[in-house]
Amino acid sequence: MVGDFICLSDFSAEELLHLLDFADEIKRRQRGGIPHRILEGKTLAMIFEKPSLRTRVTFQTGMFQLGGQSILIETRLGKRESVPDVARNLDRWVDGIMARTFQHEHVLELAQYARVPVINALTDKLHPCQILADVQTLREHKGPGLSGIKVAFVGDGNNVFNSWATFAARIPIQLTLVCPPGYEGDISIVAQAQRETQGSIEITNDVAAGLRGADAVYTDVWTSMGQEEEAAARTKAFASYQVNGQLMALAKPDAVFMHCLPAHRGEEVTDEVMDSPNSIVFDQAENRLHAQKAVLATLMR
Repeated sequence: MVGDFICLSDFSAEELLHLLDFADEIKRRQRGGIPHRILEGKTLAMIFEKPSLRTRVTFQTGMFQLGGQSILIETRLGKRESVPDVARNLDRWVDGIMARTFQHEHVLELAQYARVPVINALTDKLHPCQILADVQTLREHKGPGLSGIKVAFVGDGNNVFNSWATFAARIPIQLTLVCPPGYEGDISIVAQAQRETQGSIEITNDVAAGLRGADAVYTDVWTSMGQEEEAAARTKAFASYQVNGQLMALAKPDAVFMHCLPAHRGEEVTDEVMDSPNSIVFDQAENRLHAQKAVLATLMR
């Protein structure tokens, strides 16, 4: 298996399914009170350039439950000292590095210069940990066989969608981005994923066509951190793509609603949908803990 966790396209379908199965096993152990101190004596450095709730708590809690410890580093990479120097210092002291950054290139640099595993906990381009937890959750609600299942991602073709595309390049699901013109995601990532896909990856501006037959409806905030100056334009562009009861009705009757959180209630999603019986957003949030523990234990032991 690859020594770092940067992009889901770095892994084979078999490796991704193994990680998901391992996440399920770790979740069973955790809920059953079965010790799993796989990383006894290990230390994870956690680099945060952005505020965080789920990422910080789940990685820090995960390391504790695995028998290790974590060190929080709140900084902007490349400001006080170069990224390669940060990597070459940290790998002398810790057993793994997790980074939540603005620039994807900084995570790539950390992986290039550090001799310990580097985990991408979110960049402006990708969010692989989120998708691993999402798929674990989807398997729990729709069954382990993902072949042919349709995920409609409504809204911005952002880092979360990009990572969904890289996953769809390995596992035969149907992924559809439903977005306004101009928000179709990273062209190079989507094009490569479409070439490699075992299922299908489509992009449409037509809400009804995109939602037709969807087993899961996914959305994210319209304006991510670092895009605040675009907020007014984005609110206008995405207004007709709000996930509300009327939009959910276009999908299958048993379609689940998904969101990586935090949610801007009343913008990309309504309370009616967020709090509905079909919403599995907090299951996704819980599974960030278990999925990331599987990654940590796989890379660092």
